[in-house]
Amino acid sequence: MEIQEIFALLTPEQRDFQLGINGADPLTKGFPRKRVLHAGLPGKMLSLTEGQQTWERLMAVPPVRRAEQSVYIHIPFCKTKCLYCGFFQNGIDQVVEDRYVDYLLEELQREEKSPRLQQGLVHTVFIGGGTPTSLSARNAERLLKAIQQCIPLANDYELTLEGRVHDLLPEKMDVWLSGGVNRMSLGVQSFNTKVRRQLGRLDDKETVLQRLRSLLDYHQCVVVIDLIYGLPDQDMAVWQEDLKALEASGVDGADLYQLNVFDGSALNQAIKDKKIARAATTAQQAKMFAYGYDFLTKRAYKRLSNCHWSRNNRERSLYNSMAKAGVTMFPFGCGAGGSLDGYAIMNHRFLKAYEACVGKGQKPLMVMMQESPLESIARSVIDQMERGVLNLNLLASRDERLKELRWLYDLWEERGLVHNNGVLFELTVPGQFWQINLTQTTLECMQSLLTGKNTLAVQHIAAQEERHDS
Repeated sequence: MEIQEIFALLTPEQRDFQLGINGADPLTKGFPRKRVLHAGLPGKMLSLTEGQQTWERLMAVPPVRRAEQSVYIHIPFCKTKCLYCGFFQNGIDQVVEDRYVDYLLEELQREEKSPRLQQGLVHTVFIGGGTPTSLSARNAERLLKAIQQCIPLANDYELTLEGRVHDLLPEKMDVWLSGGVNRMSLGVQSFNTKVRRQLGRLDDKETVLQRLRSLLDYHQCVVVIDLIYGLPDQDMAVWQEDLKALEASGVDGADLYQLNVFDGSALNQAIKDKKIARAATTAQQAKMFAYGYDFLTKRAYKRLSNCHWSRNNRERSLYNSMAKAGVTMFPFGCGAGGSLDGYAIMNHRFLKAYEACVGKGQKPLMVMMQESPLESIARSVIDQMERGVLNLNLLASRDERLKELRWLYDLWEERGLVHNNGVLFELTVPGQFWQINLTQTTLECMQSLLTGKNTLAVQHIAAQEERHDS
C-alpha cells in the first residue's frame, strides 16, 4: 500500500495529526499539537525471568570492536518538587541516601568484571536524576571513585553531573571536579525570580548568576544550563531577558526545552486552581522557540541537536547525541534507563524493589523490552532529525521501499516545514519546532511501508490550549 493510500483511509482529524494542517502558518499552527514526548517505535515486553537471562547473556559477550558505549546513573532524590517536573521520586533523607549509594556501588561493582563492560570503552557517563548534586560531598566522592574504578573510561570521556545551581557550594564543587566530572548540566529553567520561585526553585536571579560564576571560575569543566520556554508568567519579554542572561552568564552551552503541561501534573492542577498563571499556548511557545533560535544563531551559538546549543567548542553534548543515535547505554541506579543490543531497559523506580534486587545479586530490572526489528533504521531517522536533516537517499539505500517517503517530504516542503537542498531535506525553523511530529510520522510511515500494516496512530500530548480553557 502506498503512503497516499494509507492517508486516504484516515479521518480529516487523523490526517492533520500526521501531516499537519494544510494552509496554516507552519510555525504556530503547523500541527494541532505535539504528538509524542519522544519519537520511537513500539517493542515487545519480556518477562522478568527472560529479562534477567537476557541481561546476563548480553553482559557476558565482549562488545564489537571500536563500538561507542555510554553509562547512565540515576540519583532519585530532590530537595524540593518543582511543579512542572514529572521525574520526582524521593525527597532528601541522609540515612536513605547513604543506604542507596551503598546499593548503587554494589550494582556497579557487580558488573565491573563483565566482558561487555570491561573489554570495551565508555565514552560518556551521565549522572542524572532527580538531583544528583543533592548528594552529600561524601557520597558524591564515593560514587565518583566507583565510576573511575568500575567503568573503563575512554581517554576523551565526557562525565556529566546534573543538578541545581543551589548546590554549587565550594565543598561540593571541589569533590566533583577532583573526582573526574568534566561537564555540569544545571537546571536554571528561568532566571526570572518570580517565575522560578512559584515553580519551586530556591534561588533568585542574582544568586543564580553568582553561583554560575563561582563554578566557571574553576575552569575545570564544561558548564551548560537548561532553560524552559512557556512557563507561567514567562511571557515573550521575560523569555527575551532569560536569553540575555544566558549570554551574559558566560556558560558554555544551553538546552532550550518546551514546557509540556500534562493531565494529573501538579502544574496543571495549580493552573486549574488559579494558584498560578496559565502556561503559554503551543502557538506562543512556537514564537518563543523561533525567537530563541534567532537570538542564539545571531550570536554564533552552534546547534548541536534540536534542543542543545554550544557557545564554544568545549561543549560537545556527547551523551545526548549518543542517546538519540541508539548507542549502547548501561543503566545503573533506581529508575535508570538504557539500551543494549536491541533491548530497552528500565530499572525499578521504587527504592525498596531496587534494593531488594541488588541485595539478591540481580540486575534490578523493572522492564526489559525487545526493540522493534526496524530499530536500526528508526534510530538513523531519529539521529538525523535531531540534527535537523533527513537524507532520504541514505534511507532508500537500506530499503528501496522507503523511496516513497519522498511524497511525504515534498508535501512538508510545500507547507514550509522542510527544504530540499538538493542532497537532503533540512528542517526549517517551523519544522524544527514540530520536529517530534515530523519524526514520529516518518517512523510510522516507514513501519507501514516495510511491514505492509497501517501503523499510523493519533496521540494527544501537551494540549496546552485545552488546559487553559478549563
